[in-house]
Amino acid sequence: MATIIGVRFRTAGKIYYFDPDGIMFVRGEHAIVETARGVEYGYVILGNRETADDKIVQPLKPVLRKASPEDDQQEAENHAKEKEAYRICQEKIKKHGLEMKLIDVEYTFDRGKVLFYFTADGRVDFRALVKDLAAVFRTRIELRQVGVRDETKILGGYGVCGRPLCCHTFLSEFAPVSIKMAKEQGLSLNPANISGVCGRLMCCLKNEEEVYEFLNSKLPSIGDFVTTPDGLRGEVSSVSVLNQKVKVVVNLEKEDEKEMREYKVSELKFKPKRRKPRNERTDRQDRDAKEAQVLESLETQDASNHLDD
Repeated sequence: MATIIGVRFRTAGKIYYFDPDGIMFVRGEHAIVETARGVEYGYVILGNRETADDKIVQPLKPVLRKASPEDDQQEAENHAKEKEAYRICQEKIKKHGLEMKLIDVEYTFDRGKVLFYFTADGRVDFRALVKDLAAVFRTRIELRQVGVRDETKILGGYGVCGRPLCCHTFLSEFAPVSIKMAKEQGLSLNPANISGVCGRLMCCLKNEEEVYEFLNSKLPSIGDFVTTPDGLRGEVSSVSVLNQKVKVVVNLEKEDEKEMREYKVSELKFKPKRRKPRNERTDRQDRDAKEAQVLESLETQDASNHLDD
């Protein structure tokens, strides 16, 4: 067993684990830790807890210290510097005539590096821009190209539901979303109806997928024949997944006379769908995810470009 704490560096960012090195932390405190990017100021999401060695990647880096009032002040100063750095970078981008959109600027806690996040339609030759920025800030400069989903996660906003975007509030990592998830939920395949603020398929399609798979497994398909509680046989015209109701076109006793009636699915007799085992569904989801990733890679360049000076 190992004692760990969970630390997050950005809003809704990934949680990283560190060795508290004997220091007691509770959720909501701040810690100073060393990362691959340098010394960082992080928000403690998980306080001290024990976990099995096989559930963490060894070796864990130890926490340097619990954040002091002086550290809090330096972090606040860094945020103020980021606003000025954003303005300067915008001016330099315009000066060099680069086709790129600056999204965010981030200082490492020790100010040993400044990171500039941007989006662009293709690859950008920003070597001259890096030299200009390095001359101004006198520190290491890193320009990182991100995709449209990452842009939306950083900037935030509101979804069609009226609530803050999931990716900006609690989703630490993006889940692969496929068009088949929209089909499973019976949604219109109009891109305007199933796309989020970022222009990609909405993340909530993935969140709701398992519920719809379970509910659909209890329903007949459109076109199936069912037997109603009053002994009539008819063809399924439409289904209401959430209400678990089915509209059936039944054949009445009079010849060539039909009528549409609505029944609860529990009242009907039909051969239920066979739910695929979880591993089969997981394999299918993996294939869908790969297809989605290929399509996404053709539409935009999500790879990061790194250049230190």
